Amino acid sequence: MRKLLLICVTLVFALSAYAQDPHFSQFFASPLTLNPAFTGKFDGQLRLAANHRDQWPSIPKAYVTTAASLDFSILKNKIPQGDVFGIGFSGLSDQSADAALKLNYGSVSLSYHKALDEEGYNTIGGGFQATYSSITLDRNKLTFEDQLTANGFTNPTQETFDNGTNQNYFDINAGILYSGSSNGYNNYYLGVSVYHINRPNLSFIDKSWTLASRITVHGGGSFPASEMLTINTSAIYQMQNKASELVFGGALEANLNNDASNPTSVFGGAWMRLNDAVIPYVGIETNGLRIGVSYDVNISSLKAATASRGGSEFSLIYIKRPSEVKGVPCPRF
Repeated sequence: MRKLLLICVTLVFALSAYAQDPHFSQFFASPLTLNPAFTGKFDGQLRLAANHRDQWPSIPKAYVTTAASLDFSILKNKIPQGDVFGIGFSGLSDQSADAALKLNYGSVSLSYHKALDEEGYNTIGGGFQATYSSITLDRNKLTFEDQLTANGFTNPTQETFDNGTNQNYFDINAGILYSGSSNGYNNYYLGVSVYHINRPNLSFIDKSWTLASRITVHGGGSFPASEMLTINTSAIYQMQNKASELVFGGALEANLNNDASNPTSVFGGAWMRLNDAVIPYVGIETNGLRIGVSYDVNISSLKAATASRGGSEFSLIYIKRPSEVKGVPCPRF
């Protein structure tokens, strides 16, 4: 019984917390879960972002993840022109294995970006994020070998976990980001972030497991091809414990009203998670609100179990901008 309990909990952690954090295919639409240095780094006054992902729908409620964030810049009249001092607030809720394992956290982020030229086109900055997390395991949703009898399954086991079924922990994350432009219209960026720097303890069985640090290298850019068309690209490489992933791709943007400061645009493109999934993406943007929809088409060996259904994902980002004012180009994808 004890051995089976350990196996079950080990599997839960291998799929959720220990090997890999909750993540989004539209990583570019969830800035504060990607790099704290993105805090406040956008063309506008404030930014709202929200994301929802339902992974592997052929396996009922395997992973369901929702995130939201708000960030903005502060002290604009107190710091040098072209610099950015950002503050942000974010939260995430993740449910695994039909809500047997639940993770919720809230974060506060700070960043500072230093202009490298008079126009502020090129900046380098760093960000810091503090997070408080709560994770809960519902043992009533776990089934064990000794519950199976000749008359069917008995009531759920009453065996207790060494450290209980609720864990709370404090987390520290940080990152750096370079953002540049050669002409005030294009943008290119490169960043590195580290999450779980303090490697908090996270175990229901003993004190031997810690949450491994997640290291992410990411970059991308937006490059106008004409007055109407812009090419947007991005890529990330992430490592956590023994898990890693490489995602890359892009989307073509068509500006339907030819307004650079307040565009009405449509997007179409795709990303690929290497050896795992192809991710078609479509989006629309108007009045500062961009809505994106993507779908993971599984191409890995798991496609037989998932019927190639990797998962649906929705995102929205709203950026409040002054009317008819085009600011410094910033990362968008």
